[in-house]
Amino acid sequence: MMKYGKMYKFGTVILAKVQYTDTFEIKLRPAVVLFEEYGNIVCAAITSNPHMKGITLTKEDGAVKNSVIKINYIFTISCEMIEKVLFSLSLEKRKIIKDELMSRLRV
Repeated sequence: MMKYGKMYKFGTVILAKVQYTDTFEIKLRPAVVLFEEYGNIVCAAITSNPHMKGITLTKEDGAVKNSVIKINYIFTISCEMIEKVLFSLSLEKRKIIKDELMSRLRV
């Protein structure tokens, strides 16, 4: 459970309760925090499926197993849905995420 006033910063990898869009099922999933505002956390999903498109996340980055940050799967959760903070990404990995997001936002 979140302590009052705790801020989640860009590049923090969390374990959170996530509801799937096609069902009412809720599972614990890892995600990268993109930003937090007013108790809402905007995240990018992480998958351990190596065949998915996205940004590679390795054991060297801090992941339990090699994974992929899915920039095409962004969702918002409340702070209460965060089970725990796992680790923080390096400045280099955060820059890769930021650059990828910016490239997709260009018209």
